[in-house]
Amino acid sequence: MAAQPAGGGHLEASAGPAQQFLDAAIALRRVTALVTAGASPPELFSAVAREIAQLLGADVAGVLRYEADGTAAVAGWWGLPGMAVPLGTQLTVAGEDVAASVLRNGQPVIADRFEGPAGSVAARFRQLGVRSGIGAPITLEGRLWGVAVAATAQPGRLLTDNQWHIVGLVALVSAAIADLHQIADEHAALRRVAMLVAGSAAPAEVFAEVASEVRELLGADVTTIARFEPDATATILAGVGTNAPLAGRWSVEPPLSIAAVFRTGQPARVDDFGALEGGLADYVRKEGLRSSVATPIHVGGRVWGAIVAASRRGPFPAGAERRIADFTELAATAIANTEGRAELVASRARIVAAFDRARRVLERDLHDGVQQRLVSLALTLRSAQKRVPPGLPELDASLSQAIEGLAEVLSGLQEISRGIHPAILSQGGLVPALKTLARRSAIPVELSVKASGRLPEPVEVAAYYVVAEALTNVAKHARASAAYVDVDVHDDALRLRVRDDGVGGADPARGSGLIGLDDRVEALGGTMQIDSPAGKGTALLVTLPIASA
Repeated sequence: MAAQPAGGGHLEASAGPAQQFLDAAIALRRVTALVTAGASPPELFSAVAREIAQLLGADVAGVLRYEADGTAAVAGWWGLPGMAVPLGTQLTVAGEDVAASVLRNGQPVIADRFEGPAGSVAARFRQLGVRSGIGAPITLEGRLWGVAVAATAQPGRLLTDNQWHIVGLVALVSAAIADLHQIADEHAALRRVAMLVAGSAAPAEVFAEVASEVRELLGADVTTIARFEPDATATILAGVGTNAPLAGRWSVEPPLSIAAVFRTGQPARVDDFGALEGGLADYVRKEGLRSSVATPIHVGGRVWGAIVAASRRGPFPAGAERRIADFTELAATAIANTEGRAELVASRARIVAAFDRARRVLERDLHDGVQQRLVSLALTLRSAQKRVPPGLPELDASLSQAIEGLAEVLSGLQEISRGIHPAILSQGGLVPALKTLARRSAIPVELSVKASGRLPEPVEVAAYYVVAEALTNVAKHARASAAYVDVDVHDDALRLRVRDDGVGGADPARGSGLIGLDDRVEALGGTMQIDSPAGKGTALLVTLPIASA
């Protein structure tokens, strides 16, 4: 006999011994415990197959998942010794057996034979030596997901009046699959957000992604992320699903769920907005919102803000707040990372500024103090030399030697002073300072500057030292015939490029002044990139934001 509908097309529980009911209940409890414990799909489905086999006295049992290409994958399996089928095995659904019949009809069936082409479900069961079986469809959200199969080598052993045993287990499999899909969706969404956080994405980008993911997972109509302000208001930072723009600050007053979060620091929900009053009431009525849930975002031990999901259809199911919690943690991490980076950048900028001030003071002290004193001494010696009587050539020579020595010391000191902080940079700005660097370079420098007027002092100082260090490295290491310096201002940023036609192969990690320059550039919120392929010269590209300097 071929596959036949079981129980008139439905698996209906029939009367049976009390022990059979008890065994079925215990089996259901064991599977439920696995679902609650978060068992993996292979573990869960194989456990279901084992319970079905034990309840029906079957030799083998499996949970098969139908695929879009007409095959079935073994998602869970149990069999007597020598009757194993590896999980993940792909089999075609063809011929006469319970899997093919359930796929065609979507109804529970009994079959007294397994006949099908090689590579099919029927052929594999026949190879195992089974002769008859029973199958029940597994549905997910109204869609046929797969089939639970039990089979035996003894015809007639799987009696029709015992089919009710697998009804509860099959229903539980459907529920478990739905839970697993939900968990998988949550994990995928969390992974997407976590990748943004790990990539140091800006909070605005993270917030937009979190709002979209939470809305999709909860089936919410509107999702927003708000930051709490000291005056008991909330600033909307991101939102999706609104018909009218939702921005600016809003009062966080009862009965809003966000008001309870602000007050208690705990998740909250409002299932009915009927009592809502005030400025937000008009907005809520215009949007047609009826309920909301909110979960706090904690940063540094304080309630920083909240994620709020709202619905036009009615209350959210139980546990909605819990499902948002992981996203609030990721949002908090993004905020903490940004605040930490901002504090680090500000700290580094303060250190660089203090260092530059110290350099300016030292340069001024050298110029106004030591250098002037040396000049005065040189003039005194010149005056003394002129008063040397004739006939004292040795004294005249000694004075000349001392004057020349002072001149050398003064020249060296001036060079050191320019390296500490060039006066021309403070007095004339970046352009004349770079022209001076180009003239003093040991190799020819072609300078192109497309920037007029003065720039913020930290930007000018950083740009000057980048060019100075780069040209020094070119002269020492590049074996280049020329260097090229290009400077322009674009999109509120100074772009600086220094390149040469030398041997390339520069590596800052081996120890270079460029490491310190990179720290200086990053302290101003800028970036520095080095491209130095062997034999093709070196190019240094620096971008320094102007607005934030």
